[in-house]
Amino acid sequence: MTTDTLPKAYSRQIVVDGAMVTITGISKGAGMIRPNMATMLGFLATDACIAPTVLQAWAAELAEGSFNRITIDGDTSTNDSFVLMASNQAGNVEVTDADAPSAKALKQVLLDVARQLAQAIVRDGEGATKFITIHVGGGRTTAECRQVAYAIAHSPLVKTAFFASDPNLGRILAAVGYAGILDLDQTRIELFLDDVHVATSGGRHPAYREEAGQRVMRQSEITVRVELGRGQALDTVWTCDLSHDYVSINADYRS
Repeated sequence: MTTDTLPKAYSRQIVVDGAMVTITGISKGAGMIRPNMATMLGFLATDACIAPTVLQAWAAELAEGSFNRITIDGDTSTNDSFVLMASNQAGNVEVTDADAPSAKALKQVLLDVARQLAQAIVRDGEGATKFITIHVGGGRTTAECRQVAYAIAHSPLVKTAFFASDPNLGRILAAVGYAGILDLDQTRIELFLDDVHVATSGGRHPAYREEAGQRVMRQSEITVRVELGRGQALDTVWTCDLSHDYVSINADYRS
């Protein structure tokens, strides 16, 4: 498990066309995490009957919606894998049409399990003390929303502020600003920490009080929501804080 502190496994069941289907997965990873190409392994297995063409397509889509939405430190290795397997033993009618209602329900549970496994990697991030969900909405494309989310998630100043429970809105807004959207209108940006409206129209919300921000930042799970005011697209990234232990682990570890 290298620097993992605990094994990561998750399982769910769903009835598909009258047959009980089981989905079980395991994952590994704690540092050098930002797929594509990270020190991450994910294996998802099911006994459902699924046509190979559907399974191949789903593998890419499940990875995109789970393991490709996590980051611990923005760093990478060369060893990442995500594997989706089906034994075809459950006895359900073989899934050949991905748009069928039963197929969509099965795919959603597969995605739920994949996300649990991906998020377990973030929760076990080297030295991590907080699990952080970053929602970015109001973008013109999902790509630019993810671009902003990763700018926040990868900022050492933002990540250390989370570790210190410091609601430093300037660091977060700065990351939004340097994310690379050249025509971004900062006067349309809205920023929330959980239920607390921190910034509006690109500046501090008049009703915001720092003690309200600190209340959120002391939590072990925090949601950051940014609205760009440019469109209807949105995306989500999961990350963690950056602690003293992260530096110690990576200073001492040698592969």
